[in-house]
Amino acid sequence: MNAGSALLDSRAAFQGAVLGAFDAAIARGARRIVCADPDFAEWPLDDASLHERLLPWLKLPQRRLLLLAADWSVLPRRHPRFVAWRTPWAHAVEGWAPAEGDEAELPRVLVDDGDVFVHLRDAEHWRGRAGRDAVEAQRWRDALDGRLERAQPAFFLRPLGL
Repeated sequence: MNAGSALLDSRAAFQGAVLGAFDAAIARGARRIVCADPDFAEWPLDDASLHERLLPWLKLPQRRLLLLAADWSVLPRRHPRFVAWRTPWAHAVEGWAPAEGDEAELPRVLVDDGDVFVHLRDAEHWRGRAGRDAVEAQRWRDALDGRLERAQPAFFLRPLGL
């Protein structure tokens, strides 16, 4: 990804931007990547090459991938390889559910701790922006950090009660 931002206008562009943002964040040595979506149904999380690229990053000290979703029931059905891949990395790949009242208007966004961001503003028409912009990334970090402070743990390795 080059500095600045690019407009997203299709499902393929969004998924490519997400993969590119992961690559950019990993390449710049990000310590934290935060992803938010109502359910992650359309994210390319089952991409085996993404898992391969995330592994060396997760092995570095203090690396965290935080996922914030309102509905965690979709992930095992849409992304079973990701769910299985994540099992040994549950300490670093965390799942969170927004606090009551925060689930409405949950943005579709990926942001690292630097300048990398992807924001899908209109999921019906696949409109959004992605790129490298420190101001935009900071705006998304601020918005998501507040939600994460109020969030509850989710995306458990085993269903509760078993």
